[in-house]
Amino acid sequence: MKEFEIKFSDIHRILIGDVPYHFYLEVIFRVAFIYLILMVSLRLMGKRMSTQLGRNEMAAVTSLAAAIGVPLMSPDRGLLPAVVIAAVIITFQILIAKKASTNKKFESFTQDKYNMLVKDGVLDTKAMMSTRVSRDRVFSQLRSESISNLGEVKRLYFEAGGSFSILAAENPKPGLSVLPEWDVDMSSDMHQSVDQEICGYCGYQDPGPVAAKEKVCGNCQHKDWVSAVTLLE
Repeated sequence: MKEFEIKFSDIHRILIGDVPYHFYLEVIFRVAFIYLILMVSLRLMGKRMSTQLGRNEMAAVTSLAAAIGVPLMSPDRGLLPAVVIAAVIITFQILIAKKASTNKKFESFTQDKYNMLVKDGVLDTKAMMSTRVSRDRVFSQLRSESISNLGEVKRLYFEAGGSFSILAAENPKPGLSVLPEWDVDMSSDMHQSVDQEICGYCGYQDPGPVAAKEKVCGNCQHKDWVSAVTLLE
């Protein structure tokens, strides 16, 4: 349309557009057909499509949405191209899934690998940097699982699909609090300090003596040292 043809007072164009009324009957058929294509496509691509989506599944869903959305409201676009595109996406998804199930390297390349963000109550800052997961995000995830300090965590895995898996320590030890620093009341209700200095950033306990606040953490290179905490008995 030309610029002078666009008028805010043109309610008919805004609500109905420039298509004839009988096209809306065709839209019903188009929507039903596209819906059927989506259902069949998702069914053929497996149960994974209805759970946590990985990179491949996300790419497949995005491609389907981009290809299938156009014929819904464009009377000059046919439905057959959407079917062809869906068939190609399904084929690629099935082939990638089969190859990944028999080749570990290919699976790691297409699905990515899991990372360990917490090991024995200490943050793995290198893994956090490589996965671009912030310290606050890790602490938030732990709090959502009712964990209040790193000493309660044996392992925290960041899975290839983007989810977190937590293995609790059988014998919790003193560790770094994951509660917000400003929430002093909650911390005092849950924690008690112990005579053990740890890094205030990652929870690492240096085997050597801590010389005031000048000593550099051997794990994350920070200089902030605090007292470890345990749960109140």
